[in-house]
Amino acid sequence: QVQLAESGGGLVQAGGSLRLSCAGSGRSFSGFHVGWFRQAPGKEREFVAVISDNAHKEYGDSMKGRFTISRDDAKNTVFLQMNSLKSEDTAVYYCALRIRIRIDRPIGPSDFASWGQGTQVTVSS
Repeated sequence: QVQLAESGGGLVQAGGSLRLSCAGSGRSFSGFHVGWFRQAPGKEREFVAVISDNAHKEYGDSMKGRFTISRDDAKNTVFLQMNSLKSEDTAVYYCALRIRIRIDRPIGPSDFASWGQGTQVTVSS
């Protein structure tokens, strides 16, 4: 079973950048799709990005053009590069493994499992 651990969060000013990491342990996740979600206080968990095992990428609408997901299977790590950060990007960011692909509805948390503990990102305006 794969365990995931996020890192790289912190406090950054609006317009700045952060790079989050999602490290896997226990077994390789080279054959998995890995996704990022975020959750702000009082809000539902929101899809951020997902990368497939062959590096196909999908993004949430508000992240397109600002966030980039990538993976390094040799390091068992998935990255989320976040640029042009806004105050509304403030949230806890989680990574998880995709266990289900549905084409009849948007990507959501129920399609993922093996969630990490999350890393806090705070963007000051």
